[in-house]
Amino acid sequence: MDSLIQINLPAPDFELPDLMSVPHRLTGTQGRMLVLNFWSSECPWAQRGDEILAELKLAWGDRVELWAIASNAIETDEQLALAAEAREPGLVLRDAEHVVADLYGAVTTPHFFVIDEKGVLRYRGAPDDTSFRQREPTVHYLKDAVEALLNGRDPNPAETAGYGCTIVRHAL
Repeated sequence: MDSLIQINLPAPDFELPDLMSVPHRLTGTQGRMLVLNFWSSECPWAQRGDEILAELKLAWGDRVELWAIASNAIETDEQLALAAEAREPGLVLRDAEHVVADLYGAVTTPHFFVIDEKGVLRYRGAPDDTSFRQREPTVHYLKDAVEALLNGRDPNPAETAGYGCTIVRHAL
């Protein structure tokens, strides 16, 4: 997969505002595992990702922090706030210029990145092996990656192909 960032190396730092314009910085999460979810208020695949995360949040509790990064150029703050209230994806951060999506090589919603408590990228990809042809997952990549890390093991695989709706970027 073409991305400038590498698995098992420090995740690039960034700062983004939440929907109340309060800035949040990646380096402020060290000491906690973080799941970055490139997220959309409109994409049905992102909504499915939220449903997956809702179940996982119950199992993980406060051991894992969830950030939903909204990088679609066409989504308004109002759309994001309404979807966030209804779906509870975690802390929603606004990446309207898709700077962080570009930095991380995120191309779809959802697209997950798991960063360990030391700030190292440990997983990148899809939540599971669902596809347009295979509607029920047989492998739960995101769950398996986080649980491996919580149990002191390396994720395997550490990278999978993402699926979902393409992140809408501004035309050049």
